[in-house]
Amino acid sequence: MKRALVVGIDSYPSHPLTGCVNDALAMGDLLETLGNGDPNYAVHRLVSQDFEVTSALLNEAVEQLFEGDAETVVFYFAGHGIINRETNNGYIVAQNGKKGGWGMSLSDDILGLANKAYPRIKSSVIILDSCHSGFAGELPALVSKDVSVIGTGVTILTASHRDGVAGEGQKHGLFTDILLAGLKGSASDILGNVTPAALYSLVDQTLGPWGGQRPIYKANVHTFVKLREVAPKISKEFLRRLPELFPNDAAEFPLDPSYEPARDNVPPEIVSLPVDEGHVAIFKGLQACNRNGLVVPVGTEHMYYAAIESHSCKLTAIGAHYRRLAEQKRF
Repeated sequence: MKRALVVGIDSYPSHPLTGCVNDALAMGDLLETLGNGDPNYAVHRLVSQDFEVTSALLNEAVEQLFEGDAETVVFYFAGHGIINRETNNGYIVAQNGKKGGWGMSLSDDILGLANKAYPRIKSSVIILDSCHSGFAGELPALVSKDVSVIGTGVTILTASHRDGVAGEGQKHGLFTDILLAGLKGSASDILGNVTPAALYSLVDQTLGPWGGQRPIYKANVHTFVKLREVAPKISKEFLRRLPELFPNDAAEFPLDPSYEPARDNVPPEIVSLPVDEGHVAIFKGLQACNRNGLVVPVGTEHMYYAAIESHSCKLTAIGAHYRRLAEQKRF
C-alpha cells in the first residue's frame, strides 16, 4: 500500500549532469526499507544509466504511480528543471526534452495527478531536486496568491524556489545529500519517525539563511506523513515508563548514589554506598532522556552529580509531551 517512483537523469544530450542517478538510486534504497531492514515502500527506479528516460516513459511511469489505491506514494525526481517564460509554466525535463516538449509540467501534469488521486491515495509526496522546482504548487493563471492549488493529502518538497537553482555536490545533489542524511536518522523524532516536514527543517537549517539555494515546503495535509522509521533515540519501553516515574508534568524524580555505579572523584563516604542494579537501569534511561532534551537535572548541571549528590531530575516541555503521549498510549 506504499509505493515510490524515483527518477534520476544524468545523460542529457546537451548539458549533462552528474550525481542525479546516484541521487535516485540512494533515495530508492532508503525508501525501500525501514531502519531495521523491514520493507517500507515498493520502489520503481527509472534512471538514465538503465533506460532512455523519454517524455513518454516518464509520463507513463508517473501516471502509473498515481493509479489505484495506496496509503502513501512518493515521487522523487533528480535532473534538469526549467520554466517556460512564454507560458509561465514549470517542467521537469526528460532525457529527450526540448522546446515544446520538455517532459512533464509541474502544475498540470504532476500536481494534477496528485490532486486527483485523493482519497484513493491518502498521501502523495513529491520531492524534486531540480532547478526552478519551487514552481510546483503554483498555478500560472491564478491571480490570488491566497488560494491553495495543492490538493488534499499532497506534500511538496523541492530543492529550490521557482527562480532558484539546485546545486550539485561531489556524489549527490546538495539538497538530496541532506535528505539522505535525514532519512538515515538525523531528521528523526524521538520515536524514530522521519517526516517531510522534519526533512525540510533539516535542509533549511543546513543550508542556512545566506545560501543561494533555498528549499521549498508546501503541504495540504491533515496528518504528517511518515516517510521512514529508524531506531528510536530512546526505547519506547522506557518512554512508556515516564508516567510511572513522573506522576505529573511538574513532578521531580529523586536520585541518590544507588543509581550511579561510577564512583570517580566522589567523597569517600559515597564510594562504599551500595549500587542498585534496578536503579542503574532506570538511570540509564533517564540519561538517554537527558541527552535528547526530555529530562534535566535539578540543582546541578550534570545527571552524574544529580545522582551522586542526591538531587533530582525533571521533565522538560518536550519530555512532558512524551509523558502525555505515553499516558494516552499513543505509541
